[in-house]
Amino acid sequence: MTEQMNVQTKRQRYWWKATVSFLMVLFTMPLGHALMILMEHFMSETTLHYSAFAMGFAGMLMVIRGVFAKGDTHQTLWGFFGGLLFWTGWVEFLFMYYANRFGTDPQLDPVTGEIITRPEYLILPASFGFWMMIMIMYLFSTKNGCNFINWWQRLLLRDQKNMVAARPMTRHSSIITFMELMMILWGSYLLLMFCYDDVFLGVHHPVTIFIGVGCLAGSFFIFAKQLRIASWGANIRMAIATVVVFWTPVEILGRMDFFSEIWVDPMGHKTEMISILIAFALLAVYLWWNGRKKKVVPNN
Repeated sequence: MTEQMNVQTKRQRYWWKATVSFLMVLFTMPLGHALMILMEHFMSETTLHYSAFAMGFAGMLMVIRGVFAKGDTHQTLWGFFGGLLFWTGWVEFLFMYYANRFGTDPQLDPVTGEIITRPEYLILPASFGFWMMIMIMYLFSTKNGCNFINWWQRLLLRDQKNMVAARPMTRHSSIITFMELMMILWGSYLLLMFCYDDVFLGVHHPVTIFIGVGCLAGSFFIFAKQLRIASWGANIRMAIATVVVFWTPVEILGRMDFFSEIWVDPMGHKTEMISILIAFALLAVYLWWNGRKKKVVPNN
C-alpha cells in the first residue's frame, strides 16, 4: 500500500503550482530590462548610480531578511526578489557605470548604426574567471540538489563523489534561491556573450542556433520535472532554472531581429508592459499569501 502511494505521488503533476511559479519568474525578465531602461531615461546620471547602488544594497538586505523568515515559500520569495534587485543594482548597473566611466564603446550595427550590444555586456565576459571560481567551490565542496552540478560531480568525481563532496552547506532557502539566481543568470549572460562574439562564433553561427534550440528543448525537460514538485518553495526555485534556460533562445531570436523586443522600448509599449507588471504583481501576491496560509516541506 505504501509503495503504491509513493508511485502515485511520483506520477502526480502539479500543473497549477508549476504554471504560476513559471509565469511569475518569467515576467521578471522583461520587467527587469524595462526597469533599467526607464531608470536611465528618467534619472540623471548621478541619481541613477546612487539609486542603483541603493537598489543592490536593498536586495542584499532582503536576502538576509529571508534567512529569518518563516516557511520555505517566504524564504524563497525573499531570496528571489532580493536577488533580482541585487543583480540589477550591484551587477548590471555597476558594470554599466565602469563601462561608461572608462569609455567602453558599444557594439554598433554596421548598417543602421544602432546599438546592438551595450558597453556593460561587452566587458561582462571578463568575469568568467570569477564565475568558474565559485563553480569550483560548488563542484568540489558541496553536496546539493542542483541537477546541473550533480551531473558534473558524477562526471568528474565518479565513485569518489560522496567522499569529496560529502556534506551540504547550512541550508537557508533564501540563500539557496539567491545563489541559484545569481549563478544561472551570470552563466547565461556569459554563454550569450560568447555566442554573440564574432571572434568566437557570432549570432548567426550554427553553434549559436544549436545552443538556442538546445536550451528551448531543455526548458521543457526542466518544466517536466518542475511539474512533479509538490512544494511551492521548491517549485519556484526550479522555475528559475526553467525560465532562464527558456529565455536564452528568446534573447538569441531577439538579437537576430526575429521579433520586436517590447521591453527594450517600454515607453512605446505601455499597455503590454503594464499588463505584464499587473500579472506579475498578482502572481507574486498570490504566492506570498499562499505561503502565509500554510507551511510546506521543501522537496530539495
